[in-house]
Amino acid sequence: MTAARADLLIDRPAVTDGASLWRLAKESKTLDLNSSYSYLLWCRDFAATSAVARGADGEPVGFVTGYVRPDDPRTLLVWQVAVDSAHRGYGIAAALLDGLTARLADERGITGIETTITPGNTASERLFTSFAERHGADLTREVLFPAGLFPDGPHDPEVLYRIGPLTPTTAH
Repeated sequence: MTAARADLLIDRPAVTDGASLWRLAKESKTLDLNSSYSYLLWCRDFAATSAVARGADGEPVGFVTGYVRPDDPRTLLVWQVAVDSAHRGYGIAAALLDGLTARLADERGITGIETTITPGNTASERLFTSFAERHGADLTREVLFPAGLFPDGPHDPEVLYRIGPLTPTTAH
């Protein structure tokens, strides 16, 4: 993996970034696309637990959205990760994930992350597996939502990835 580009700024999203996050998710062709309204709400209500990578012009070129689990306040659930196709291959997703978890370890004491990945999403599988390796954390996998639970047609199962424990030294 190439190092993240030096001209990028990793920042918290603002409501004005909602349309860009929706576009990045739509153009990813792998993420479940939520309504544009949900990305606006996400940038308002979950900005503290999300991150954007901004290019030289200040526009988002990548994002990671997440929230701290209400019943487990030391766990960050990563909802979506996307990087603009023109900016892939520079380690932006890894830099976003590393930066967000380091910030939340400091601010909120998180010690683990969770995400769900559909089988065959190799890029996400690699991102989270390499995150666990980089941080010396354990990684477990189990089916969280079997395909049959989705009411809106065929959907692959969602596999839960649990990574942790993260310690203050491993989160940075």
